[in-house]
Amino acid sequence: MSSTAAQAATSYTGVFCGRPDQVGRARHAIARHLAGHPAADDAVLIISELAANAVLHSNSADQFFTVRARADEVSLHLEVEDLGGPWDPAPRDTTRPHGLDVLQALTGPGNWGINGDSTGRTAWARLRLALR
Repeated sequence: MSSTAAQAATSYTGVFCGRPDQVGRARHAIARHLAGHPAADDAVLIISELAANAVLHSNSADQFFTVRARADEVSLHLEVEDLGGPWDPAPRDTTRPHGLDVLQALTGPGNWGINGDSTGRTAWARLRLALR
C-alpha cells in the first residue's frame, strides 16, 4: 500500500472456519490487506491473538469467526467477532505475559476491549498512527 493509499480509508472483512489452522489464514489475509501500512505488523499480531481466542475460548470452535479491519489516516481498527459462549476468566498467571497483555502493550490503555455476551462477542483493538 503506498503512503497515499495508506492514508485513504480502507476496510476488510473475512469469515473463517473456527479451526486452529484458520488463525494463520486470518493472519495472512490481514497481512495482505495491510501490506505497506505502517501498523501492519502490529495488526497481524493482534488479529492472531484475537482469532486464536475466538477459536479456543468461544462457541466459534468448529463453527466460524469474522475478522474486520478499518484503516484511515489516523488509526487502524481491528475486530474479531465470535459466537460467544460461557465466560469464565481464570485467575491470571502473573509469571508470564498473557495474550491480552500483548494487546494492551501494542494499543495502550483504553484502545482495546471486548463487547457482547454468551450469544456473541466482538474483541476489538485500535492502533493510533503517528501523524507526520
